[in-house]
Amino acid sequence: MDFGLVLQTDPPASSVVGLMKRAERNGFRYGWTFDSAVLWQEPFVIYSRILEHTSKLTVGPMVTNPGTRTWEVTASTFATLNDMYGNRTVCGIGRGDSAMRVAGRKPNTLARLGEAIDVIRDLAEGREAVIDDNPIRLPWVKGGKLPVWMAAYGPKALALAGRKADGFILQLADPFLTEWMIKAVRKAAEEAGRDPSSVTICVAAPAYVGDDLAHARDQCRWFGGMVGNHVADLVGRYGEHSDMVPEALTAYIKDRHGYDYSHHGRADNPDTAFVPDEIVDRFCLLGPPAAHIEKLRALRELGVDQFAVYDMHDAKEATIDAYGSEIIPAVNA
Repeated sequence: MDFGLVLQTDPPASSVVGLMKRAERNGFRYGWTFDSAVLWQEPFVIYSRILEHTSKLTVGPMVTNPGTRTWEVTASTFATLNDMYGNRTVCGIGRGDSAMRVAGRKPNTLARLGEAIDVIRDLAEGREAVIDDNPIRLPWVKGGKLPVWMAAYGPKALALAGRKADGFILQLADPFLTEWMIKAVRKAAEEAGRDPSSVTICVAAPAYVGDDLAHARDQCRWFGGMVGNHVADLVGRYGEHSDMVPEALTAYIKDRHGYDYSHHGRADNPDTAFVPDEIVDRFCLLGPPAAHIEKLRALRELGVDQFAVYDMHDAKEATIDAYGSEIIPAVNA
């Protein structure tokens, strides 16, 4: 199993770079960041520094979207980084949550997202693509490679990921829901004539290593609120009790009342009081190293290829070090 580190690009950028260097030393192979240009610093500028100060780490956004940048700019940015540092980027992409909403826009449609996946990949790898009926190509791209991984929760998004994406990003670590969603993605891939096993499966969730579960839950409760934004969209689309979406995913948001993106992804987020301990435990990895190892092994058995650690809490360095010294070696033994 591969391991990734997910950070917000809070200033100073040097701290983000330092944590990514620490992650690589501890056996992490991927470095991810949020991509929401209003709430945090511009990640692609920081990727260049991360790539310069690491040797093998693959970096990318978790996740970008088709609306905040034109597609040729996104593709050119990835292609430039790959040309500079040797195909060490990955494009995580989704409909857009915080990046779109804080700018007063709605998340992108799945149709637009599906088109963007093809265009960005083709351009970044040197092939011609059509944007607004205009065929274009980046003539300077030679030997570029850009895997595009799509974040999804709902049935239509999962199907799109299976049809189009090189990888599937699931932002929660509940084994029941993970199994359900992996099956949906692989079924769609097979129906599209693809090899289902060719779709890389990445589960991303907060991890907090320690014996004080109450403190760990408080530090990671924000994640249930973040996921709740997407779940609320699904409930709005499919209804509260729908055969299309498991109740195990939707039931906990019944007491959700609004969301302030100024606290997005923060341990002190006041809009996450509705998230019960049970959801934090299911969605995250908490407890001593043995508990992490057990859950990671279970996820691997379900077909998970990478676990990406959301490291937004008060023990960033300690979590990276614990994973490097105890958890990663045990899982991959």
